[in-house]
Amino acid sequence: MIITIVLSMLAIIGMFICILRFPSIRIKNFQMDTFYLPILFVAIIFLTFPIFDKNELFNILTTNSNLNPLKILVLFICVSIISIALDETGFFSYIATIFINKYKASQTKLFIVIYILISILTIFTSNDIVILTFTPFILYFSKSGKINPIPYLVMEFVAANTYSMLLAIGNPTNIYLASAFNITFIDYLLTMIIPTLLCGITSFILLLIMFRKQLKKPIEVFEMNEAKIQNKPLCIICGIHLALTTILLAISSYINLEMWIICLCFAVSLLLILSVYSIVKRNSKYLESTIKRVPYSLIPFILSMFTIIMALNHYSVFSFIQEGFAEISNNITEPLIYLLTSTLSCNVLNNIPMTLAYGSILSNTENLKLVYATIIGSNIGAMLTPVGALAGIMWIRMLKINGIDYSFKSFMKNGVIITFTLLIAGAIALLII
Repeated sequence: MIITIVLSMLAIIGMFICILRFPSIRIKNFQMDTFYLPILFVAIIFLTFPIFDKNELFNILTTNSNLNPLKILVLFICVSIISIALDETGFFSYIATIFINKYKASQTKLFIVIYILISILTIFTSNDIVILTFTPFILYFSKSGKINPIPYLVMEFVAANTYSMLLAIGNPTNIYLASAFNITFIDYLLTMIIPTLLCGITSFILLLIMFRKQLKKPIEVFEMNEAKIQNKPLCIICGIHLALTTILLAISSYINLEMWIICLCFAVSLLLILSVYSIVKRNSKYLESTIKRVPYSLIPFILSMFTIIMALNHYSVFSFIQEGFAEISNNITEPLIYLLTSTLSCNVLNNIPMTLAYGSILSNTENLKLVYATIIGSNIGAMLTPVGALAGIMWIRMLKINGIDYSFKSFMKNGVIITFTLLIAGAIALLII
């Protein structure tokens, strides 16, 4: 038991060392992320242990159950493919430049409009994609208008990680917990409307207060070249795929189709269309760019983490934690404990390992409010430190490449204020739902 716990801790420590010191390695023309390598290494070690039940792992990966991590991976990867393909057509860039040019005369108006735009786009796509798409635009107009980019950068990160709570497909953590506890798309949406709106409105007001002085400063007149949709037919096709995916996910429980099957069908359909386009037009740009941007690293990461969780479960580690939470709480305070601990645990484990761990802690619960509390925590927790979520790690790396000095300390300085304010909003929401 002790060896298993120690190796699991070393895997997490190794993951953070990779994230902070050498997030990627390049071998000739091939570049790969490193964050999952320590997790993968320890998972392989556990598979060699005689006490580890490899048949149980095989059964979980091959049976038709909600806990099958392969289903969850397929769902998330397929949603990412559809969103990435839409981004590759220039849709997000086009929308961004229209609004920036229209409201560029006032920092406050620009701030509000970008917040609303990012929030809406995040709901229907992915927080990672929206953050990585909008960051270059924020850096460009901040430099052109000679204003401080930090308020806008913090705002986009907070907005994206707040409104990613609303739909089950908005974050891998949402997908895992909703799938594991058989929460339908529509039930999830109806429950999470109040927490999302309450946290969203709170974050919006808080950000305006935090950056009020910077936003009052004048902005120099600048002209941002309006981005064009690079391929209108493909943009329309991608948009239709995304819309139909979202609609069918909403009614999936009524038509008896699992969410991962719906996403897989539309992702395969879109990839086939892009393949045909590449052959007919002799232009493989959109297909290649989409395939390259798919977050493949999540596959070994989640499967390896799932293996580690199984090893710890063998010794009832998570049952012990669940019993501890139950002893120090009652029906009212228990969801609040899960909200607080899951938020903080994101920054000790990262939000995806945290979610897998809490999925095991909650495995025998019938109180779905505890599951929703953990989902809220997995999204809010990304705002406390850069290591709370993979999106934060990629975002900080992008800022550093572009010469923006936004250190771990600066991130956490703003993160503490934002995270703990949203924890209060989330706690109020949990008392309401």
